[in-house]
Amino acid sequence: MSEQTEIRSTERPVPPQPAAPAKPDSAVIRDALGVGVAVGLSGFAFGVTSAGAGLSLLQTCALSLLVFTGASQFALVGALAAGGNPLTAAAGAFFLGARNAFYGLRLSAVLGYRAALKPLAAHWVIDETTAVTLAQPDRRSARLGFTVTGLTLYVLWNLTTFVGALGAEALGDTRAWGLDAASPAVFLALLAPMLRTTVERVAAGLAVVLVMVTLPLLPTGVPVLVSALAAPAVLVVQGRRERVTENRTATGEDRS
Repeated sequence: MSEQTEIRSTERPVPPQPAAPAKPDSAVIRDALGVGVAVGLSGFAFGVTSAGAGLSLLQTCALSLLVFTGASQFALVGALAAGGNPLTAAAGAFFLGARNAFYGLRLSAVLGYRAALKPLAAHWVIDETTAVTLAQPDRRSARLGFTVTGLTLYVLWNLTTFVGALGAEALGDTRAWGLDAASPAVFLALLAPMLRTTVERVAAGLAVVLVMVTLPLLPTGVPVLVSALAAPAVLVVQGRRERVTENRTATGEDRS
């Protein structure tokens, strides 16, 4: 028997990997509705906060209809309410919303929509739709989760924005209610379970520290921009540590 035949005879066939189990449509819809309703209702807080910041009913509703990303909307009206420069406020909101572009790159491959539908779907690419979509085991469930979450959230967010802005006068001083913290709190609640690695947790913690330190020192809106430096800083440190470890391993320093 030749050497090649002997090698082949010792090789064991690799068993096929089991496909991800299909998820019932009812389960996908239930999860999507749960996220959409829970977050969509916080649009009321944005409507009240925006009206309290001096924006008109039309301006407030236009932000929810056209921008449709809660963290950016709150950042913009919060900065304006604190007397911040409009350009700085817009820059902070822009950088917060820029993360949706990276979500879109991932969701484009998962959803596989035709080119004609991508511009429409892009408007619904936010934290919540991304989380629900990526949790699905197959493309069909991903599309269903994305559509139900996006539709529910978009309708409720805009409806509650309108109600909140319309009823802001009845609440009096909106700052006393602390409603501007509602959407960030929901965002953090969704984000926290996604911080699985040490690097992610360190980056999030450093971002919080940067905001807390710079908040009393810098103009409104700028601390948010500064906090964005946390991720690249942690990645640079992590990269250096990995290179040092590799060099030590290569030179035999880690050998016993």
